[in-house]
Amino acid sequence: MYKLCVYIPETHLEKVKQALFVAGAGRIGDYDSCCFQVAGTGQFRPLEGSQPFIGQQGEVERVSEYRVEMVCADNLVDGALAALRAAHPYEEPAFDLWKLDDRCN
Repeated sequence: MYKLCVYIPETHLEKVKQALFVAGAGRIGDYDSCCFQVAGTGQFRPLEGSQPFIGQQGEVERVSEYRVEMVCADNLVDGALAALRAAHPYEEPAFDLWKLDDRCN
């Protein structure tokens, strides 16, 4: 089992979450669509060669985003990450993926 943490702009929150749920992420026992989310502010500066969804090259941008966390079974991780990248508007989505201890299952 893995834990996926992804930062999603407010405008695409439900779209990205739904793509992850369809890919099988966010399932705990007899429950699906499980996640935790909290609002915050993301910051980045697009560099030369980037094609930013939001902001301008060379300028720091701040965006209302959500940190969304959910679990994902080992055999579904690759599909979930593909779904994340396909649904997320950013050229380089920020996410973390942690392998959980077997005692967490």
